Amino acid sequence: MEASELVFMPLGGVGEIGMNMALYGVGPKDDRRWLIVDFGVAFAHEAHPGADLIFADIRFLEHEKDRIEGIVITHGHEDHFGALFSLWPKLRAPVYATGFLADLVAAKGEAEYDAEDVPVTRVAQGEAVQIGPFNVEFVPVSHSIPEANALAIRTKHGLVLHTGDWKLDETPGVGRGTDIARLKELGQEGVLALVGDSTNATTEGSSISERDVEEELKRLIAKAPHRVAVTTFASNVSRVQAIARAARANDRQCVVVGRALLRFIEVAQEQGYLTDVPEFLSDDEYGYLPRDKVVAILTGSQGEKRAALARVASGEHRSVQFSKGDQVIMSSKTIPGNERAIGEVINNLARQDVDVITEKDAPVHVSGHPKRGDMRKLYEWIQPEMAIPVHGEEMHLKAHGKLARELGVREILHVRNGWMARLAGGKVRSWDTNRGGRLYKDGSLVGTFEDMGIQERRKLSFVGHITVSITVNRQGEVLGQPQMCLAGIPERDAKGRLFISIVESGIFGALKGMPAKKRKDVDLLREAVRRSVRGEVHQYWSKKPVVAVMINLV
Repeated sequence: MEASELVFMPLGGVGEIGMNMALYGVGPKDDRRWLIVDFGVAFAHEAHPGADLIFADIRFLEHEKDRIEGIVITHGHEDHFGALFSLWPKLRAPVYATGFLADLVAAKGEAEYDAEDVPVTRVAQGEAVQIGPFNVEFVPVSHSIPEANALAIRTKHGLVLHTGDWKLDETPGVGRGTDIARLKELGQEGVLALVGDSTNATTEGSSISERDVEEELKRLIAKAPHRVAVTTFASNVSRVQAIARAARANDRQCVVVGRALLRFIEVAQEQGYLTDVPEFLSDDEYGYLPRDKVVAILTGSQGEKRAALARVASGEHRSVQFSKGDQVIMSSKTIPGNERAIGEVINNLARQDVDVITEKDAPVHVSGHPKRGDMRKLYEWIQPEMAIPVHGEEMHLKAHGKLARELGVREILHVRNGWMARLAGGKVRSWDTNRGGRLYKDGSLVGTFEDMGIQERRKLSFVGHITVSITVNRQGEVLGQPQMCLAGIPERDAKGRLFISIVESGIFGALKGMPAKKRKDVDLLREAVRRSVRGEVHQYWSKKPVVAVMINLV
């Protein structure tokens, strides 16, 4: 009988920021029991035309679903729980989270069309719950959202600390701060492995406090002669509180713009947060307030086209507009890959003579992740036998691993999505299982890159599409004129020749080159016309379009 092992396998969130999902397995190789930590999404961009969201590929878990003991969510950011609504029905494993996240799941489920209810077992911060062979303790940590947790995962093989997203902040604004005393106790208990956040592993120093951001916002709003708008992540409840308090300190009222932001505020207030702030007004009241008496809080800090800030900046919002001299504060960090979208929004604001302040201009944002100074303290308290860097791009993972080694950790295990690491029950090592992958949400459908046709869409976006329809009889004679439809093709070549004429030349070139006997072979005729049209267009454009040929046999 094979010996029991403790293994760790991330399916998302390693080598990237977002789409967090990790597995812990206990048992022999052919009969492991699984614990899933987080169930997050990433957001599609220009490389994924038509796709809305990206998920970790869970096809491996579908095969193992009878062995899944539960899903534990560390906190309420989309990149840690947002895939539940699309993928949970494929697994139907029990979900465990704190009350804030449970209410957020319920509220988001109501807003999603035809979403299935996802039942959540509520676990209080500081509480431990037994989930199969896993004893999971929710350890409070500071982050940019209430009730963020590190997980102390105990098995018969030892204790693993899965940090989730965390930082050190003595004045976190909303919710409990990092429970340093409990972390030190875990270190004294003995930690086999630390699976840790790497987001800011390349940045020296320690994070500033959310309270410092609040003070800076107060100062900026006090100086502003007209309207002020602040954009941040909808889920950053601490920042929303800081903005509201800064508005109150300057005798201004807060207007909330964006459905996602309203949802987070409502859930936070139901859970007892955001109580010591002025009343939030709806965007319908924006236009009735004096210009020097309003602070608007908007979604869209990453330049999302459908979010509030982008629509206001382009003049498309129904009730919120900016005027010359108004001020927009970008109270967020640019996520890699979003630079162009954010730049477009800022340029649209600049055209309206709106002043824009970013974190480069003033300390209007603080990260929810630990810098190297905070990481050093955590390793000093925990003193794990091994470290596994996660939650970061390649440079962050390498910097985290190097720092952990400098701090005396004897074993650094490097993994990527779809890799497995054996932590106990055999030789400690990591290897590629080829189980990594991605699924894409496109409207109401979810599938692989190929299933969703995204590769073909990318190709179409570069070279366009030509459809040709030809009617032939059973003797191979062409009846009537071929029909053509060109999409995404230039109208004329460099010398002014119409491309529809060029396509026509390609069609007739293929027909003339085939005797009637061969034209009776539909497949042969279709391929000959397709190749001829592509070749003819390439001659005048230096690109080969996607060509579809339909043969109507009568």
